[in-house]
Amino acid sequence: MPPEARRPAEPPLPPEARRAPEPPVESRRAEPPVPPEARRPAEPPLPPEARRAPEPPPEPRRATEPPAPSDVRRTLEPPMPPEARRPAEPPKPPEARRPAEAPMPPEANRASEPPAAEAPSAPEAPRAAAPGRPRPRPRRPVTPEDRLTMTDEFEPIDDSTKVRRKIDHTLARFSAAHDEFAAEEAKRKQKLEKLAARPVALFEQTRTAFYRAIKSEAAEPTRTVTSPDEPAPQTRLQEKKERRTRRSILSWRIAAAVLAGLVFLTTGAAWGTKTWFNSKFTEIAALDENSSDIQDATAQTGDENFLIAGSDTRAGSTAEENVGSADDVEGARSDTVMLAHIPADRQRAVVISFPRDLEITRPDCNRFDSAANDYSDEVVPGASKVKLNTAYAIGGPRCLTKWVQQLTGMRINHFVGIDFSGFKDMVDAVGGVTVHVDSPIKDTVLGMVISQTGDVTISGDQALSYVRARHVVGDVTSDYGRIKRQQEFISSLMTKVMSHGVLTNPGQLSGFVTAFAKATFGDNIGVDQMLTLAQSMKGLDPSKVNFMTVPTTGESNSRGNEVLLDSKAKAVFQALIDNTALPGSTPESTTPTNSADGATPSSAGKSEQ
Repeated sequence: MPPEARRPAEPPLPPEARRAPEPPVESRRAEPPVPPEARRPAEPPLPPEARRAPEPPPEPRRATEPPAPSDVRRTLEPPMPPEARRPAEPPKPPEARRPAEAPMPPEANRASEPPAAEAPSAPEAPRAAAPGRPRPRPRRPVTPEDRLTMTDEFEPIDDSTKVRRKIDHTLARFSAAHDEFAAEEAKRKQKLEKLAARPVALFEQTRTAFYRAIKSEAAEPTRTVTSPDEPAPQTRLQEKKERRTRRSILSWRIAAAVLAGLVFLTTGAAWGTKTWFNSKFTEIAALDENSSDIQDATAQTGDENFLIAGSDTRAGSTAEENVGSADDVEGARSDTVMLAHIPADRQRAVVISFPRDLEITRPDCNRFDSAANDYSDEVVPGASKVKLNTAYAIGGPRCLTKWVQQLTGMRINHFVGIDFSGFKDMVDAVGGVTVHVDSPIKDTVLGMVISQTGDVTISGDQALSYVRARHVVGDVTSDYGRIKRQQEFISSLMTKVMSHGVLTNPGQLSGFVTAFAKATFGDNIGVDQMLTLAQSMKGLDPSKVNFMTVPTTGESNSRGNEVLLDSKAKAVFQALIDNTALPGSTPESTTPTNSADGATPSSAGKSEQ
């Protein structure tokens, strides 16, 4: 402090009057500094006896408190570090100076000297933003209109709101399920397209290879005989016949190889096509392979017996098909019945036709609904001396199969049904079928069927009329003439389908398979069964396919029915079960000959009457 601000020194105290210095005051709540003009003059020092006893140490003071007023005498606080010291107060004006006090000893002077007044701390300056840290964006001022609409409360939920939310939730779930289903359907279609395209590409490669083989065979030069030890050179006619024979053999080998390749590829690579093909079939229960009517079931192990029925149902027919409607002709009847037998050794095939007006004894059968393709619980009692087509009309495929097993004793393990529209689609799929016509065919009910003669290629509608005609002008055999035309047509159709022109044409082959799958119905006729049959028949000689009609008297009785020759029929069916030669044929050959007692067998697809 400046010299003028110091108090006069006090007289020294005697040793006994001296007291120990008071402990430092840790903290005292400071009051704001008093301006110099308001300060009181210093009081004279008190005598030793009037001095107060030491006070207990007060609470610690805060660092930011201002110094206590000068009228309160305190002991000296311990020195503070240099960084915590505050600047000294400015010198007081002369009018505020206290009178000089008596001098005190140095140690007492230091103890009684009040601490320097601390200046009030200045307000802390705002910190600068850290380098690189983005400044917060200023808030957008809120308009008065927005202030009115702002709220922290939820909207009221009433019944209509609950219903609306429930509907929205349901629609959202349906939409998600629809999207998932659409994605799965797209993946499935892509997979099926890949599987279906693979066999077609392989067929195309096989066809190209076969065509190259045929061209190389045709371009091979003919060798001439020059050695005297060898036979004389052949004539031009002999060479032409030999080349034709080689080409014929090569064509048959190509057809057999293509059929084998078709079976192999379909079995190994077309799983998707197989699934699609099976889905096109209409399954109808028809078989009873454990029936007591089956004779010597052990001997028939491995045999394949197909019961084929051509149904005359008009369900689903249109006016353009010219077959009538379901309103005109109700129900369904077996317009054609055939039994195809293929023995276990696969060395021959026999197809037996049954006249539609054959007189039979119909067994008890459950009634069949042709529109729904299903059976009812109603049992229709059996009847005698009725037509064969009534078995299908009353009891459907199951009743027809039951009667055939009772008559033949054979185990029927496949049933195939074909309707009018499906038959036409199959013929159109292969580009028509060629038949031989000796004279124009005109039916009194169906009209003109074929006006040309010779080899004629007929389409689907014309082919249907050809196999259905029963009232042909000039044909007194009626149903037998129709059976003959049906057998000839089926033989020509099989030849066309098995030809390399269809097997090596993916378009025609796919169309025929599709039409066959859509047109047929029955029992145990899936892809696996068809492939097994195709594999076993790929080496079958076409001349070993025999067509015949079940033995009858050949004349209608008074009821207009064809009469069956039971003994002759039993002999034919027993020969099929035993896999022996048919009646009327030699042991060396399975080709039957004409029978004088009503049976009309034929060979290689040519039926004689």
